[in-house]
Amino acid sequence: MQFIARKRRQPPPIIIISLIDILIVLLIFLMVTTTFKQQPALKLALPESKQAKPGASDAPLVVTIAQQEPYYYLGARPVTLDRLQQELASSVARNPKISISLRADAKAQLQQILKVMDAARAANIKTPIELFAKPPGQQ
Repeated sequence: MQFIARKRRQPPPIIIISLIDILIVLLIFLMVTTTFKQQPALKLALPESKQAKPGASDAPLVVTIAQQEPYYYLGARPVTLDRLQQELASSVARNPKISISLRADAKAQLQQILKVMDAARAANIKTPIELFAKPPGQQ
């Protein structure tokens, strides 16, 4: 038997405005303290040359050869040697006077560099292949 009727408690009110203010402050804090430095996808140690010119190449196609697998990159995308040759051939079909720049790691195998040069010849690239290098003593 229950003689006393219990009153139903009201849930405590949640002030949503205060929670939004705290959320905004946390969001601003995280945005300010986070660094937005972009890390390069591939680090290369370019070979040194006394004839190296400062500045970037104006060639539309840049092929990068890394020291380890995957060896070949077209722009920033890793590609296989067969895919690289297909991409070069399609670029030549669009523009027969297209130029190519080769950016190879200083410790990359000569065989990998020669394979890219053979792929460029097979794709009928007529212009000379430019090579990236850094001046002596520069990091």
